[in-house]
Amino acid sequence: MMDSSVMEIIFTFIGGLGIFLYGIKQMGDGLQAAAGDRLRNILNTFTRNPIMGVLAGMIVTILIQSSSGTTVITIGLVSAGFMTMRQAIGVVMGANIGTTVTAFIIGIDIGAYALPILAIGAFLIFFIQKRKVKNIGMILFGFGALFYGLELMSGAVKPLADLEGFKQLMLDMSSNPIYGLIAGTILTVVIQSSSATIGILQGFFANDLISLHGALPVLLGDNIGTTITAVLASLAGSLAAKRVAAVHVMFNVIGASIFLIILPLYQMAIEWMQSLLNLKPEMVIAFAHGTFNVTNTLIQLPFIFVLAWVVTKIVPGEDLNEKYKPRNLDRNLINRAPSIALQEAQEEIQNIGHMTFSMLKNVNEYDDKKERDIMHKHAAIDNMNDNVRQYLTKISEKKLSKKDAERMTVLQDVNRTILKVAGLSEAYLLDKKKEQTNQVQISEKAEASINRLYDHVTTSFDKTIDMFDVYDRVKRDEIVKISNESYRLEHDLRKKHIKRLSSGECTPEGGLLYLDMIGILERIGYHSRNISESMIDIDEIETNEETEHALEWSH
Repeated sequence: MMDSSVMEIIFTFIGGLGIFLYGIKQMGDGLQAAAGDRLRNILNTFTRNPIMGVLAGMIVTILIQSSSGTTVITIGLVSAGFMTMRQAIGVVMGANIGTTVTAFIIGIDIGAYALPILAIGAFLIFFIQKRKVKNIGMILFGFGALFYGLELMSGAVKPLADLEGFKQLMLDMSSNPIYGLIAGTILTVVIQSSSATIGILQGFFANDLISLHGALPVLLGDNIGTTITAVLASLAGSLAAKRVAAVHVMFNVIGASIFLIILPLYQMAIEWMQSLLNLKPEMVIAFAHGTFNVTNTLIQLPFIFVLAWVVTKIVPGEDLNEKYKPRNLDRNLINRAPSIALQEAQEEIQNIGHMTFSMLKNVNEYDDKKERDIMHKHAAIDNMNDNVRQYLTKISEKKLSKKDAERMTVLQDVNRTILKVAGLSEAYLLDKKKEQTNQVQISEKAEASINRLYDHVTTSFDKTIDMFDVYDRVKRDEIVKISNESYRLEHDLRKKHIKRLSSGECTPEGGLLYLDMIGILERIGYHSRNISESMIDIDEIETNEETEHALEWSH
């Protein structure tokens, strides 16, 4: 009989935990869908200084109900160069505060209404077609599931009070805070949700299964455990991803260590709050969680520069975004001096071009590290490209001279072209992967001709980007020469390849891969020519304008 009751406790608890986690996810997904693209905009716009970063981190975490989710978005923004490491630290701090909101929600006693709320949410999801209403349904369904899961977990743990072994375990944790800290860390690492661990802790504390002295270290451990998601997400990620994850760990470990040292003081403060505000048990834990995260942020906020410096020592390496630092395209310039804003955009396009070249020069030899680096660069280029596109669109709405209007059209075309080259560079690397992992064999002559074309196309693209200047006529003449040479070489290699195919030197698979690789390189060469020719078009417009002026003077 005892075995069946233990099994019932375990199954009810695990089932409740599953429903709780699903509820949190549904609620977060619903809030995220309702917020739309605003999440990224919040993080993009409100992170100009660390204090605003804290606020942005809080708002986004409240909206998506996941501090780990906010950290992952932040990693993406740092990787793309839209946020510095210092700004990211502020967001991580804010995310920790934002995640405490779930604990306060849990503290509100609406467990009795969990199922009706869940039912209303399900009704809206299944029977209403309007997207906005469905999002509200997801939020309500998640909200109801969260509380229903908590009710199941809380009901399941009540009988544990009668188990001697469990009581002894809780006493040991209460007598030694390190045990509690480890238990909280491990539990959160296993469940992958700090909100769930806090929810379980609230249930334990409400059922008198653990004292406040024992609960607080578990709570501190939970904050260390929550960093594991960012660490796991960063393992195969960029340098920026690893640094943001390292900061997340450092911030929470330092905070937990400080609070462990001042544990008696921390406990007194929470007990004082409990008596002053007449808090029920769940709210006591919620306030303890909130107090820790807010105080930890206030303590460490002045040391953001120190944390940023320390993390570069812990995770050394060349930061891609320091080398190709995206320009902060000043939107005020668009209204005050659109012609200068246009020059700003050209400099950023050239910067994106240099970053694309850094991709291209690394694609001829495949390895896992290069593949990760190139994928990361492609994502960064994609974001930077989008930023420039939006900036140029705003400039196009202003009154521009005929020359500037033409320059702007060229810049928009070149911006799109560079993004295409980045995509082709990634595709070329994947072809090299097929070749170098011995999936497909290519004949030596074919390999030599590919390398010859690759060297020429790479040099051609590099020079094209270096000389790219819609304001300078002299540079354009040099680009025309490079383009003509590139075209002749490609034409020559195509003819030689046809001869090899007809003589049977290449295997059918090798021939197909060769054609694909040479096709990619030809398109990169073609895009380099397009950039060159777009600048020649400006020459023609300027020449026509000068002729018109000369004719006006002669009359």
